[in-house]
Amino acid sequence: MHQTPHGCALRRGRVSEAGRIYLVTTVTRGRIPLFADFALSRAAIGELRRCDHLGRCATLAFMLMPDHLHWLLQLAGDDLPRVVGLFKANSAKAIDRQRGTQREHVWQPGFHDHSLRMEEDLAATARYIIANPLRAGLVRRIGDYPHWDAIWL
Repeated sequence: MHQTPHGCALRRGRVSEAGRIYLVTTVTRGRIPLFADFALSRAAIGELRRCDHLGRCATLAFMLMPDHLHWLLQLAGDDLPRVVGLFKANSAKAIDRQRGTQREHVWQPGFHDHSLRMEEDLAATARYIIANPLRAGLVRRIGDYPHWDAIWL
């Protein structure tokens, strides 16, 4: 996975651990609002679900905004950069298939992650990411926004 120099600096010295919970944020190339398109959103969400199905992680919550993704996940066997890189590559292919394009750049290189500490409230973190469309003024009720899910522990 290609990363920006700044992204590499953020990664230096970090270790991803199986079983640890991470909040990952990644944005579309040029912040283009690709996911304002329902079909493209569903293609990306299908790839999130595939990561779970293949045992790479367990998705606890996600919010797919028009131009970025917030993903709360518990890491399984792979390391975090690999899981995120595979998701981004596979979702880009799925989006290309949906649009009838080939090898279009969907995601910006790199991603931001935050490893949740034991004292952090998982439910509060999930509620915060799920409330994104409300804070952005996209909807008045979260039930009106279609591109999210949360599994409460």
